[in-house]
Amino acid sequence: MRATRTCLAAAVGGLLLVTACGSSGDDDKGGPGGRGFTPPKMSAPAALGRTEGQVNLIAWAGYAEDGSNDPKADWVTPFEKRTGCQVNTKIAGTSDEMVNLMKTGQYDAVSASGDASLRLIASGDAAPVNTDLVPHYKDVFPGLKMQPWNSVKNVAYGIPHGRGANLLMYRTDKVSPAPDSWKAVFDDAPAHQGKVTAYDSPIYLADAALYLMKTKPGLGIKDPYALDQKQFDAAVGLLKRQNRSIGEYWSDYLKEISAFKSGDSVIGTSWQVIVNTAQAEKAPVKAVLPKEGATGWSDTWMVSAKAKHPNCAYKWLDWIVSPKANAQVAEYFGEAPANAKACQETADKQHCATYHADDAAYWKRVHFWTTPLPQCLDGRTDVTCVPYAKWVQAWTEIKG
Repeated sequence: MRATRTCLAAAVGGLLLVTACGSSGDDDKGGPGGRGFTPPKMSAPAALGRTEGQVNLIAWAGYAEDGSNDPKADWVTPFEKRTGCQVNTKIAGTSDEMVNLMKTGQYDAVSASGDASLRLIASGDAAPVNTDLVPHYKDVFPGLKMQPWNSVKNVAYGIPHGRGANLLMYRTDKVSPAPDSWKAVFDDAPAHQGKVTAYDSPIYLADAALYLMKTKPGLGIKDPYALDQKQFDAAVGLLKRQNRSIGEYWSDYLKEISAFKSGDSVIGTSWQVIVNTAQAEKAPVKAVLPKEGATGWSDTWMVSAKAKHPNCAYKWLDWIVSPKANAQVAEYFGEAPANAKACQETADKQHCATYHADDAAYWKRVHFWTTPLPQCLDGRTDVTCVPYAKWVQAWTEIKG
């Protein structure tokens, strides 16, 4: 499951191109067609050759299971038997670690989140992907294809893996009435002094920006990942006020479950898998996608520009998004699968309903992580937006 995905949007030092996500647009300044920068020139293969006998992957824990952690969780061994490609997996705990590992040139593919994918594209470490060489790509939900975090200038740079939303979870015996707005953890946070929790990452600034986008229209926020200085300062100010009510920031989902079970936390951001697990352990919790919408994450398998085993890498991309394998990983990890046909393969026949896999209206309310750039992702050209490196600095100040 998601236990070791400790800090999805880790600090990236002084790098200009770093994490985030945004809503879908369609122009060359911020939508699926472009990101305001031009990647290094390179082309995707026109055809595949013979497989090389192995593939070296960088993955989140739970994405490339071979049965060693759980005998029932093994979609790597069938892949190896079918393709002859031996899988060597390096588990990464943060997006920043993934980016650094990809730069070594020792790996063939990576399961990048939206807060790493654009960095890999801009630096030339990830290559364009020929989706025609990935037969199961045709069955991927349309809402995951050619999005701001996995394409640039109408060129695909990866194959979607899965997605999830950042929800508002609360203790039903401590929080009344049931919340339907992020106001509960921002403006109304003092009502739960010391019992509020939030995701421990600079990308959480986007959650504040989204709330302000819906409640303070005068700020003119159109995209929670495209903030000019005034908008950014407003989001930082909101989080500094919230900090007075925070009991703890979380990055390990097991610790969040424990905090909600004990009552140390009664309200805050969460994931569906956390809600499910907490409820299974008899914690009196529920979760909601608030009326303002939510931020979220969508992971993409990307091929290294320096891949030594590109043919096996492409075989893996097609395998991991095939219906059965995609269903297995989605259930084990706790996410919505990318392949629509995976919903017919899940052991829990309610899995896709629980995770809203095929609910297009639900995902339209989710603003997926994408990299904040100086070039505003909302299309503005008359201002400079605050890049992610500044988000990192601000997060340190917010937490104190």
